Amino acid sequence: MKSVRMYTLSTCPWCRKTKKYFSDHGVPFKYVDYDLAPTDEQQRIEEEMTARGGQLSFPWVLVDDEVVVGWNPRKYDQLLDLETKTPA
Repeated sequence: MKSVRMYTLSTCPWCRKTKKYFSDHGVPFKYVDYDLAPTDEQQRIEEEMTARGGQLSFPWVLVDDEVVVGWNPRKYDQLLDLETKTPA
């Protein structure tokens, strides 16, 4: 199974949809709510996001080594080798 990590905001509806997508598809994932993390953790997150060519936008999802910024269920389906069933 591919590794899935994400950075989200606790108040973001798109972030909640993203977490639900992975839960509904039975894909284990780890996440950090950026806005609830300590300042030093936020700085580390920002550094990782920019180092991987991503923007500081949420949700920020890492599937193995592929970054997906924003709610993009078709891309998640593709990266996880799932049949595309999820509407955009």
